Amino acid sequence: MSKPNLNPEFWKGKRVLLTGHTGFKGSWLSLWLQAMGSEIRGIALPPPTEPSLFECANVACGLDHQICDIRDYNRLQTLFNDFAPEIVIHMAAQPLVRLSYQQPMETYATNVMGTVHVLEAARKAGTVKAIVNVTTDKCYENHEWPWGYRENEPMGGFDPYSNSKGCAELVSSAYRQSFLQAEGIALATARAGNVIGGGDWAADRLVPDILRALEQNQPVLIRNPHAIRPWQHVLEPLSGYLLLAQKLHEQGQVYAEGWNFGPRDEDAKPVQWIVEQLCASWGNGASWTLQPGTHPHEANFLKLDISKARQRLDWTPRWNLATALSHIVDWHQAWRQGSDMHAICLDQITQYQTVK
Repeated sequence: MSKPNLNPEFWKGKRVLLTGHTGFKGSWLSLWLQAMGSEIRGIALPPPTEPSLFECANVACGLDHQICDIRDYNRLQTLFNDFAPEIVIHMAAQPLVRLSYQQPMETYATNVMGTVHVLEAARKAGTVKAIVNVTTDKCYENHEWPWGYRENEPMGGFDPYSNSKGCAELVSSAYRQSFLQAEGIALATARAGNVIGGGDWAADRLVPDILRALEQNQPVLIRNPHAIRPWQHVLEPLSGYLLLAQKLHEQGQVYAEGWNFGPRDEDAKPVQWIVEQLCASWGNGASWTLQPGTHPHEANFLKLDISKARQRLDWTPRWNLATALSHIVDWHQAWRQGSDMHAICLDQITQYQTVK
């Protein structure tokens, strides 16, 4: 397997503004940036769950932690201006499909206008060279094809969450062409699949729901056992975002476009496979059953084509799905035993980086 050419020395001392740093992915990325010596300002709402990875891994100790709603443009602009970032990684979002059905206006306000605010604040700051806007694999118009979506496929999205992220992609394209290229700011979008990893306690996410049931010695309730998703450990796309931001900073507009970061084809597995693997790893007679009732629409099949990232970024997944699941069980059991989760996270990041 080729090794991604992420350069920790590049990140040492870089001024990085990260939105959404209190979330699951944002907390892991914050820890990784801290480990490489970046100067970080995080802008986000308070942690979205209790418990949260942000708090249990003491993420705030290594960055400038700012509570701010990205819908508040004036405060956002002030936080950009007085930090003077070189690199912006935009991850703040309303990230849940089922919640987007309950709160469509809030979802669009955050995911669409929030993105406009971040891009506007970045261009007005006068110091930004590179922006990575993190969207989702669900931004594509999903035909449930058996092959992976490529970066030039049309945007779409059935539910408000997915659709709002398709809109955020279009916003990014317009800002790139209308303003950022001419101003010397390289903007790329990053589309990743269903991320899993230790420290995710979100509602209506498969792995957290499974772990909650296992902890309580209850059968795991599953809505859609045959749905196939591009599952990947959270460190996989984060390595892609970091590598992409590095390339944007070093080489500019050559990399200023959309990028997929997904697993290998063989790791696009049905929900039932994930549940059975985790139940087996947990032991103690763990089991699952179908959740009764009707549920909002969710796609049955979705897969990404990662050929472009392989060829042009020399990026490739490092952990297969079975390995990812074993790291999740290890992480969760360490947390239950009261371990130092900051150290556990950094250890897993090191393990990930040393895979050949």
